[in-house]
Amino acid sequence: MKAIVRDHYCSPDALTYGDVDLPPVGPTDVLVRVHAAGVDQGVWHLITGLPLLVRAVGFGLRRPKVHGIGEDVAGVVEAIGAEVTRFAVGDEVYGAADCSYAEFARTREHRILPKPAALSMAQAATVQISGVTALKALQGLKAGDRVAVTGAGGGVGSFAVQIAKARGAHVTAVCRPAKHEFARGLGADEAYADLPPGAVFDRVVVTAGGRTVARLRAALTPTGTLVLVGGEGFGGRLLQGVTRQLRMLLLNPLTKQTLIPLFMSEDENALRELHGLIEEGRVTPALDRTYPLPDTSAAIAYLRTAEVRGKLAITV
Repeated sequence: MKAIVRDHYCSPDALTYGDVDLPPVGPTDVLVRVHAAGVDQGVWHLITGLPLLVRAVGFGLRRPKVHGIGEDVAGVVEAIGAEVTRFAVGDEVYGAADCSYAEFARTREHRILPKPAALSMAQAATVQISGVTALKALQGLKAGDRVAVTGAGGGVGSFAVQIAKARGAHVTAVCRPAKHEFARGLGADEAYADLPPGAVFDRVVVTAGGRTVARLRAALTPTGTLVLVGGEGFGGRLLQGVTRQLRMLLLNPLTKQTLIPLFMSEDENALRELHGLIEEGRVTPALDRTYPLPDTSAAIAYLRTAEVRGKLAITV
């Protein structure tokens, strides 16, 4: 089968489009014929091995342990193992899979759900990483809370704006002026290029920008919540945004504010909750554009420009 691979940490333009073996299907496996796969900042980190901390937490110190890339997926079940009970061949599914930038990807049944009929394959492929991360960043949110989302025009941010509105919050979008209309279209009550001076929020969700923890805390109520997702554009090669997250962990016991460093990860229960919001029509993935599988490098290059409105997807 065709797939995007690399055998060393590299820049995205060094990725290879070539032939690899079809993954074997074990008793608990589901083989998905990939129709689309999502693109997120985490893909760039795994391709480049940056920050260097990425390599130390299990992805391979000198070379990547896994040559394929991609995790978000949407497609059709091609084959199932003998112990699989939730899905059958031909089912349309979405969620997470191993090495999804390929014609086929292997997963487990707890990592996927039936694809919502209202979503295209490309839209569905963008949900797992960015959507689940946004949902987790808003856990505990109450109707009437004032929420600011930085990077509101991007992947996680575009989901966060919609989820916060679905929960009855007043949402302030912080993003580039060129994305203000887009953010309002997602449901934001107002949009600014930076956190408004003097404004305070019950929760600030940070998905982009290099604002200091002190600056972000100043925008919170005395008992507000700061959630920091990743750290793009902040810090050096070793830790990058993890520097701010470590600082938050040290400060958290010393303040009445709640400081939450959040890393992107899979969460079966969160995906199910988000699935419900999508089925109800309260959240819809905002898809900027798609790229064919051989053009994966171009997709990642565009993602890194920060011009993307919402999400990108790779189509197969």
